[in-house]
Amino acid sequence: MLRFSLLLLLLASLAPMREASAQVRHCVTADGTRLYTDRRCADMGAVEELRVPTLGAPAASYRRPVCARDVQDLAYALEEAVRSGDANRIAGLYDWAGMGTANAYRVMKRLQAIARRDVVEVQTVHAGDRWESADPWLAPPPAGPPIGLRVKQVQADGYTPARASFGLRQRMGCWWVRM
Repeated sequence: MLRFSLLLLLLASLAPMREASAQVRHCVTADGTRLYTDRRCADMGAVEELRVPTLGAPAASYRRPVCARDVQDLAYALEEAVRSGDANRIAGLYDWAGMGTANAYRVMKRLQAIARRDVVEVQTVHAGDRWESADPWLAPPPAGPPIGLRVKQVQADGYTPARASFGLRQRMGCWWVRM
């Protein structure tokens, strides 16, 4: 019996080791505390933090925080995401909370259409905005708090204007876009 147990132990040690399948998520709570967990960040009351790029790392591993702490940070992140042409990057800034599957598919189709167009600029829309000036020096100061982001774009022909408008939502200490 002892020989049989030793034989099983020997065979077990010779078996190829399998890689662990658990995914470690990097999360940040509203107060800035970092969490490392195998659970969803939302289950922990946090948002996912993507890893910061390291010199020489492949582009696929580049990660950055996705929690915009103010509307201006969200506007910059949205412009960068749209310029990348990647609908998934835009979706990373979207507030999906409480959305059903059918609506999520509709939103994703709209985000894909936005990602296919060239971006001209992203503007913050304020409550009480009445008019738009091509020259920001002539525009009056914002009338109220920010209520949305407007993405000015051009169609594939390079000159036909297109627009996408997003509402804003603050949740868990972060700013998110909504349609």
